[in-house]
Amino acid sequence: MEDTIEESIGRTEVARIPEQRGGQLLDSALRYVEERHWDVFPGTWLEAAEGSERCSCGAFGCDAPGAHAARPDWANQATGSAVGARRLWGKHPKASILLPTGRTFDALDVPESAGFLALARMERMDMALGPVIRTPGRRMLFLVLPGAAQKTPDLVRKLGWMPSSLDLVARGEGHYVAAPPTRVGGQGAVQWARKPTPANRWLPDAEELISPLAYACGREAADERARRS
Repeated sequence: MEDTIEESIGRTEVARIPEQRGGQLLDSALRYVEERHWDVFPGTWLEAAEGSERCSCGAFGCDAPGAHAARPDWANQATGSAVGARRLWGKHPKASILLPTGRTFDALDVPESAGFLALARMERMDMALGPVIRTPGRRMLFLVLPGAAQKTPDLVRKLGWMPSSLDLVARGEGHYVAAPPTRVGGQGAVQWARKPTPANRWLPDAEELISPLAYACGREAADERARRS
């Protein structure tokens, strides 16, 4: 899986024709279902419009063009079945791949700069990590065991931080994340900072990662205040 997903990420350039993108999107969605047992569902997609691309939702100034839920009942649409995934992407081959949180995983969402700082520290400490998503919006999402959304605020407080002072968001039930190789408008493709591999099949608990993540977010907040002063 490690090589195939990485190859899939590398083939997301705008220049690729829609049929190729549709095929690789379905292929990636099937890998998530079959190899990781993650639920998936198709979101919006990008459509050609007057020499550029726009989100299939049709909204002017869409916040996440081609990479958000296409319908309000998306939670009921999500499937962990390969047959279901084939049926859904068969209807919309260019649809983004979205993964609901709060089921097989939650996600700790931090700024990219803080994420890389925390990731370097975790690797030096030889911590067990799960997959990590990097978005073109300069965010990083660390996948952890379900339940993180409920306990993260208390974990942050125990470290001496006010949750509202840190740009650290725990995404659980009722939320979703975009998965590679989904492309977000003209910003680029969602990528893996740490790819799913057999070695990281078992996810860490939020409690194991919260200290380096909170420290990195706190440092970024302090640097930002210093720049403004």
